[in-house]
Amino acid sequence: MHYLVLAGEAPAVARAYGGEGDPYPPFRELLQERRDWIARFVREQGVQTNEVQRCFGLLPAFLAVADERPLDVIELGPSAGLNLCWANYRYRYEAGAWGPAGAALELTGGEQPGPTAELLARTPTARRRLGIDLEPVDVTSEHGARLLQCFVWADQVRRLERLRRAIDVLREDPPELVRGDYVALLPRVLAERDLGALTVVFQIASTPYVAEEGRRRIYAALDHAGRDGSLAFVNATRPAEDWQGDGYGLELQVWPGGSRSHVGHMDFHGEWVSWLG
Repeated sequence: MHYLVLAGEAPAVARAYGGEGDPYPPFRELLQERRDWIARFVREQGVQTNEVQRCFGLLPAFLAVADERPLDVIELGPSAGLNLCWANYRYRYEAGAWGPAGAALELTGGEQPGPTAELLARTPTARRRLGIDLEPVDVTSEHGARLLQCFVWADQVRRLERLRRAIDVLREDPPELVRGDYVALLPRVLAERDLGALTVVFQIASTPYVAEEGRRRIYAALDHAGRDGSLAFVNATRPAEDWQGDGYGLELQVWPGGSRSHVGHMDFHGEWVSWLG
């Protein structure tokens, strides 16, 4: 229904609470009129979301591994790849800002605490940006942009506006999206990486949908590639055992060595970050 409204093929039928009239009758009428189209859409189209606010929690982890080398970034399950554009957004934390001053999208949120001014002073260059997804969404097309928007609840106005700004940013500098199973493709992608750069692999809200055997293969591929040169893995995972809140734990694993540590926590949609360092 949301897709049809965004495409201009159906009237918007929702009303604010307290508004005049019952919104359900026109909603029901539209369901009846477009029932065949809606049934086909639901049957054929998998749900896709891509919450760019999560970059507010991911940025400190990217900065923590950065050095003088360019960063080649690989996302597992990127959907449309909005989070691969993290270096093109502006961020505002209590300790300072980061990113291009004229960016079309600025991200901010809660801090429990946030990153330090020293960390925010790092300015790595994000060079290659690659995402591997079973069904990547092309938001450079009108259909793809509408598709991503329609899976956001229609009353979440701030989230929709943030998404639209992120789509505009991506269209100016789109990342590379590869269609396929990242469990199968990751070893080859890592084998072909440029050892003169620092490759950073990351995932958020993706690997929990992969079977345990697939997750073991991912870690094995990372560990094998780490023997050949520097590598980092930023992983949104279970919170640390002593964490009292909800959200994701932010885990950072680096090679050579493969040492792994919790470096913070973040809200499921990136509304707050707790950076431990």
